[in-house]
Amino acid sequence: MAPIAASRQHFDEIPTVVGIFSAFGLVFSVSLFAWICCQRKSSKSNKTPPYKFVHVLKGVDIYPENLNSKKKFGADDKSEAKNKSAMPKNSLHLDLEKKDLNGNFPKTTSKMQSSPNLENVSPKQFSERKKDSVSPDSLKSITSLSSEEKQDKLGTLFFSLEYNFEKKAFVVNIKEARGLPAMDEQSMTSDPYIKMTILPEKKHKVKTRVLRKTLDPAFDETFTFYGIPYSQIQDLTLHFMILSFDRFSRDDVIGEVLIPLAGIELSEGRMLMDREIIKRNKSSGRGELLISLCYQSTTNTLTVVVLKARHLPKSDVSGLSDPYVKVNLYHAKKRISKKKTHVKKCTPNAVFNELFVFDIPCEGLDDISIEFLVLDSDRGSRNEVIGQLTLGSSAEGTGGEHWKEICEYPRRQIAKWHMLCDG
Repeated sequence: MAPIAASRQHFDEIPTVVGIFSAFGLVFSVSLFAWICCQRKSSKSNKTPPYKFVHVLKGVDIYPENLNSKKKFGADDKSEAKNKSAMPKNSLHLDLEKKDLNGNFPKTTSKMQSSPNLENVSPKQFSERKKDSVSPDSLKSITSLSSEEKQDKLGTLFFSLEYNFEKKAFVVNIKEARGLPAMDEQSMTSDPYIKMTILPEKKHKVKTRVLRKTLDPAFDETFTFYGIPYSQIQDLTLHFMILSFDRFSRDDVIGEVLIPLAGIELSEGRMLMDREIIKRNKSSGRGELLISLCYQSTTNTLTVVVLKARHLPKSDVSGLSDPYVKVNLYHAKKRISKKKTHVKKCTPNAVFNELFVFDIPCEGLDDISIEFLVLDSDRGSRNEVIGQLTLGSSAEGTGGEHWKEICEYPRRQIAKWHMLCDG
C-alpha cells in the first residue's frame, strides 16, 4: 500500500507544476506581444511615409499626421480642442470653423506659400527668389501681340518649387496659366487642367481639377511629395501636360512644359518660376501592329489575334510606355463588342499573342470594321492613345487590303503588319 500512496501523491503534484508553467508562459507571451506593439507604434510615428503626396487646394493644407484616420472632417468640438492644444505651433491643420453653409471654404487672398510656418522663419534662411518671372512690361507686350502671333503662342505656366527639409518633402505649387488657346470652336474657350509627372521613374503622377470655360485658369493647387531625398532632386525632371477636358471625346492636348531640376537650388527657399507652354513633342511614326485575321463563313465568326507591336514611340518624355491594345468591333458604325489585351510593362516592342473571337451578324463582313487602339497604361490618370488602326472594307491602305484577303480566302489565318496613325 505504501508504494501506491506515494505514486498517487506524485501524480497529484503534476497539475500544480503544469499550472505554474502555464501561468509563466502566458505572462511572458502577453509581455512580448505588448513590447512588439510598442516598438511598431514608435517606429511608425518616427517614420516618414515613403512616396506619399499631400494635395493642397486653394491654400488649405492637409497633412496625414495631423488628421485622425477615423474622423478627419467630422470631429466634435471637444476632440478639435484637444487636437488644437496638442498640435505644435508650426504644425499644419484644417480650420473647419471658417466653412460656409455649403461646406466650402471662403476665398482668401493667401500668399504664395505652402505652409504657414514659413512666416516664422527668418528671411536669411528662406529668401523668396523669382526665376524667369514675367515683369509688368513684358505682360503688356504679351497682351499687345498681333492675332497671328497669338495663334502660335500656347500660353504661359506659373508655378513654384520648394523643398521642406523638416518633412523631407518636395513641394510643387501650380499657380496659374495665362493666354491658353481656345480648344472649343463654338464657345471659343477651354476647360483646362494640368497633369504633372516627376521623371524619370514616373512614381509620382498628379493632376489638378478642371476649370470650366477659361483661358486664364487660376489653379493654386499644391502637391507635397514625401520620401524624396534632397540629394536626388538634381536628378529629377518635372513634366507638366496642359489639357482641355472634353466630355464626349478624348481630351485635347494644349501643350507641355518640361523642367529639369539640375542646377536649381532649393536650399534657400521657394522659387517662383514661369515657362512658355510648347507643343507636345510627338514623333511622326506611331509604330506598327501585327494582326492576324480569320473569317469562318460557316459559323459567322471572326478570329482576331493581336500578335506584336514594334517601334512604339515614347508616350511622354519620361521614356518607355506600358502598352496594351483595345479592340472594338463595329457594325454600321455602331460598336457591338470590345476586348483588350494585357498590359506589357516598359517596352516599345510588345509581344501580346492574344486571341479574340467575335460573332458576326448574318449580313457578313460588308458593314463590319475593327478598330485597334494602342494605349499607354497610366494608373494616375486617363490612359493615353499611342496610335490607332482600322480594318474594314472602307479602310484605306493595308487595312483595306487585309480585309479584302480574308473575305476572298475564308477559313485561312492571314497576318500582316500595319502602320499606326495618330490617335
